[in-house]
Amino acid sequence: MNLIFNRNDDVMKQSVSDMKQRLEKIYEGGGKKAIEKQRAKNKWTPRERIDYLIDKDKPFIEIGAFAGFEMYEEQGGCPAGGTVTGIGYVSGRQCVIVANDQTVKAGAWFPITGKKNLRMQEMAMENHLPIIYLVDSAGVFLPMQDEIFPDKEHFGRIFRNNARMSAMGITQIAAVMGACVAGGAYLPIMSDETLMVEGNGSIYLAGPYLVKAAIGEVVETEMLGGAVTHTEISGIADYKFQTEQECIDHIKKMMSMLGATPKAGFDRISSMMPKKDPLELHGLFPSDGKTYDILDIIERIVDDSEFEQFKKDYGKTIVCGYGRVDGWAVGIVANQRLVVKARKSVGPGRADGEMQMGGVIYNDSADKAARFILNCNQKKIPLVFLQDVTGFMVGSRSEHSGIIKDGAKMVNAVANSVVPKITIIIGNSYGAGNYAMCGKAYDPRFIYAWPSARIAVMSGDAAAKTLLQIEIASLKTKGMLIKPDQEQKLLDEIKGKYDKQTSPYYAAARLWVDAIIDPVDTRKVISEGIAAANCNPEIAELKTGVFQV
Repeated sequence: MNLIFNRNDDVMKQSVSDMKQRLEKIYEGGGKKAIEKQRAKNKWTPRERIDYLIDKDKPFIEIGAFAGFEMYEEQGGCPAGGTVTGIGYVSGRQCVIVANDQTVKAGAWFPITGKKNLRMQEMAMENHLPIIYLVDSAGVFLPMQDEIFPDKEHFGRIFRNNARMSAMGITQIAAVMGACVAGGAYLPIMSDETLMVEGNGSIYLAGPYLVKAAIGEVVETEMLGGAVTHTEISGIADYKFQTEQECIDHIKKMMSMLGATPKAGFDRISSMMPKKDPLELHGLFPSDGKTYDILDIIERIVDDSEFEQFKKDYGKTIVCGYGRVDGWAVGIVANQRLVVKARKSVGPGRADGEMQMGGVIYNDSADKAARFILNCNQKKIPLVFLQDVTGFMVGSRSEHSGIIKDGAKMVNAVANSVVPKITIIIGNSYGAGNYAMCGKAYDPRFIYAWPSARIAVMSGDAAAKTLLQIEIASLKTKGMLIKPDQEQKLLDEIKGKYDKQTSPYYAAARLWVDAIIDPVDTRKVISEGIAAANCNPEIAELKTGVFQV
């Protein structure tokens, strides 16, 4: 056991180390020359701005650091999607922070930049969190304007959300510390209050070059849309400051004056660390894909390692139960990877002593999970999903016993759940199992992945073999035969491509997950997620519609 634990520990620690090395590269933004150019203008980098803004004694959860990872390589890359974002505390108030990175293509918006900004606004709206924009952007990245400008979830949606948040009473503060051009000029002006830094901050629909080309007028940047112009002449900005530090100090003061707001009232008591060491999470998750007991994971996440199972002896490939995380009451739905025996014969397709594969959702597991999810909604207890799922059980026995019906029941419960849902993908996330266990399409308030996560419609091996058979059949219809060595080469090529797409980095680059985290940080992200959700007092009435029975 110690040998297995040590091997797992080494593999996970190396994966975490690799993740941190990648992050260090991302943190460089557009590189040293671009940063030096900022310095010459007395400007801070976005991470320096955020670091000065946030409370140091409270957590800051960065969201979307891997956005754009290994994408847009022909355009020179887009580290962190050209914007640094997260959830932290300013003057004791939890809030969403969005900071353009001017060192990356002058802060221009790539398609992933728009998706990331919309995700942050979604977090603010779902959780009723104040949002602070640190603006420094050249606007839409013109070579890709067709992928960022006109559609529903594109650039213009940002301003629609500005208006919606204002109507919802969500505080929005915008500090213009650099360029704010064209359509982007609406963001700070549609916020509640607009701050500008003299000499660097500028807001205009068209810059000096475009103004000259359009109407022949020659005008300098400061006169056209600088801080003095907009605080003394146009009146569209509210405050001007000599330095970025003064500007951010004022944001802190504004945040300190926000009135108290009602809470959802999720139950919280004094926090207790798990009795079983969370650092052991590194060694408990198998590096070879073999079975393990999910209870070992749960007991290193929940307070005092106390976890009360629901229907413990029924539907054993999903574990459900109650516990606390950092004092917050939670309901946990987790895939069990142990191979277990069916307890007794109950209904069609179930036999005494039947072995059930770990990580697979069976009829009884889906039935149990659906019932538990409804119970948590009834009790107003937030849900935590721990995903390591290979999908629903297939085959004639499962089909005859109604696996689709039971799966539909679980999916319905997840989709219509009104309490906050937080998803952690710790291992496999395949097929409809991703949906049933609250994947991105099912509106988790927050969704994170361990470095061990794999997200796809099926495993790389299964997909490669399936695609290979399709390819071979296609070649045969053309009268072509494939030799065994060619078949193996083709299989390896397909599997290599597919495995890359199942990587957590591939998922995080496209914002299918909000962040990749060290397993040891699982407690922290769950706690901060529930704290954010607790800021929205509105909990809808649970309605499930037509429920499969």
